[in-house]
This record gives sequence, C-alpha cells and structure tokens, in this order.
Amino acid sequence: MASPRLETYCCPNRDAATQLVMNFQPQVFCGVCIGSASISLLLTILQLLPKKGQSPRKMPKASSSSTILLLISICDILGGLGMIFRSSVWLGFPGFIANISVVNGTDVWPSTFCVGSAMWIQLLYSAGFWWLFCYAVDSYLVVRRSAGLSTIVLYHMMTWGLAVMLCVEGIALLYYPSLSSCENGLEHAIPHYITTYAPLLLVLVANPILFRRTVSAVASLLKGRQGIYTENERRLGTEIQMRFFKIMLVFVICWSSNIINETLLFYLEMQPDINEMPLKNIRSAALITWIIMGVLNPMQGFLFTLAFYGWTGWRVDLKWRKREIPWESMSSSTVGENAYPSPVNYQSNIHDSKKISTTDSQQTDEAISMLSEGNTSSDERLTRSSPIYQGW
Repeated sequence: MASPRLETYCCPNRDAATQLVMNFQPQVFCGVCIGSASISLLLTILQLLPKKGQSPRKMPKASSSSTILLLISICDILGGLGMIFRSSVWLGFPGFIANISVVNGTDVWPSTFCVGSAMWIQLLYSAGFWWLFCYAVDSYLVVRRSAGLSTIVLYHMMTWGLAVMLCVEGIALLYYPSLSSCENGLEHAIPHYITTYAPLLLVLVANPILFRRTVSAVASLLKGRQGIYTENERRLGTEIQMRFFKIMLVFVICWSSNIINETLLFYLEMQPDINEMPLKNIRSAALITWIIMGVLNPMQGFLFTLAFYGWTGWRVDLKWRKREIPWESMSSSTVGENAYPSPVNYQSNIHDSKKISTTDSQQTDEAISMLSEGNTSSDERLTRSSPIYQGW
C-alpha cells in the first residue's frame, strides 16, 4: 500500500501511532499486500494485452487521452511491483528489517532499502494521481478542441516534474538534518504528509468538476452536430458520463481508507498516551483501515482498467498483427473519388461545402470517440449516427 507512514517508519525514533500500525501483524499485512498487488498486476496486464477475435480500435488519429490512460496503468503496475518487492523483503529477511530500528547502527543498507522502496511506491502512485488529473483536463480540452498529441509533452513535464519535486521535498523535510533525527516533532512530518496527499486531494476535488463540465460540453457538441439530440446521442452522452463516474468511484474506493486512517492516526498522535482505554475503538479503527489500505491500494490498477475499457476477456492474442494506417485508407478512397473529375464547375462548390461540413462533423466525432474509447457499442453507435456514415 502507499502511505507516508512507510517513510516515517524508516526513522528510528518514529512516533507511537506509526509504531502501532507498522507492528500490527506485520507478516499478515505484508502477505495481504503481496497477494493484492500480485492479483492486480496480473489482471491489469491481462486487460491491456490484445485479445483474440477482437478487432483493433480504429481511431481517426492517435489521442492524448488514450496515451494518458496507458500511462496511468503503467504507474499502477510499477507501483504494485514496488509493493511486492518491499513486502517480500520484509517477509523473507526479518533480521535485515529489524536493523532499521537501531539508532546508532553501522549498517546503512536497511535504512537505504526502507527509504528507497518507500520513495519508489510514493513517487509512482503520486505520478498516477497527476496523470489522472491530466486526463480530466485533457478530456475537457479535447471537447473544446484545444488539445492534441502536442499537449502530451506538457503533461509529461507537469506530471513527472511535480511528482519528483513533491516527493523529494517531502522526504528532505522529513529526514532533515539526518535520518537518525527525523520525526522530532510535527514540523518534520506535516510537510511530508502534505506533499504526499496534495495530488490525491486535488483529484478528489478538481476531477469531478472537470468531468461535469466535460459532460456538459459533450451534450452541446452532440446537439450541435445535426441540430437534434437523438436517443443514440443521449445514450452516448450517458455512457461517457458513466465512464467518468466509474473512474471517480474506483478512486474513492481505493483511497478513502487512506484519508480515514491518516485522520485517526493524527488524532492518536495528539494524545499523551495512545494506549489509554478510551482510545481503544480509535486504535481498532486505525488498524482495520490499515489492513483495508493494504488490500485496496494495489487493486487500483485493475479496477481502473475496468473503468477505462470494461472487461476485455481472457483470450489473449500474442501474435503480431499489422494494423491499418488510417491515412492509407483515406488516401485510397480519395484517389477513387477524384479519378473522374466532374465536368461541371459549379459542382466543385457543392463538394467544398460538403467537405467543410464533413470535416467539422469528423472533428466532433473524433473528440467524442476519444472520450468513449474502449466502448465498442458507443463507437459503433457514433459511426452509424455520423453524417459520414450516412453518406452526406
């Protein structure tokens, strides 16, 4: 699981709340993390592999949104690998991990492993949060026709730059001036927790607003395409809205336990003695949510692929298949249409006006298809209802 408590545990003089959760059934907790991360990792890869009998997605052009969805899955896969590696070392080498608690120990490798593995997990999941925010921004810009593949460079700079900067800044403030003196007061811990949870809270607050505005813009696009709002277009708009809802539902399910757990642990830290009997229920709730985090955090990768693409099936096709390049079919059809030019000049004006209307409609279809990518029924319905399909 991904929690700033992992970095805090690397401090030999860790606080009592961190000591409470990290020492609660560590073998069981590491086993839960390994099991959940392994299942999520295998199912995520299975979801992303091409399937037998499934035609490749035909997009008018490559979309930045599809690239972002793939990068989110990659961040989840790498973060899950970090959890599996870290938990496996904890289970396999308990004596090696025990040296972390030694204040004046001479072996620096246990602390190095503790800090390095915790930073790897935090960095990858933090980058995933930023990519999810970029997906919401890009979806809105695509509908407004203000985004494209060129913007993916800006998303890379923002996502990896902010993720690395916040991670390094939080770790530096936590371990200042040295690893043996960290956690001496909340002035070390609070900035670290802020830099960890800032992108998570940003997604929780900003993404629903951006998704809602995108859905409204999609409805306007569908209405303006032919001047009417048919049942097919209404269903397509509903499916896009449902896709955004599934994405946020998965995010809330996987990470709400982290917020609850952190709130409970901070409350325990404020108490003079966290072992008092009146705090028993709070301690129990903190330990329960701690185990829940170990189950739900790694499952985000697989659940996101379900929200993005739906269940893609078990039949994997590992054979290389040549895909049709979109502009090849377009150029061949254009040659066929222009092989016999019209002898009447005034017909060229009619063709020009049709090309303009067809281009506008095609741009609208591209924007909608980018948002509904992975949903075969939506793509087919969009194709049938488009003027290009109807032979306008």
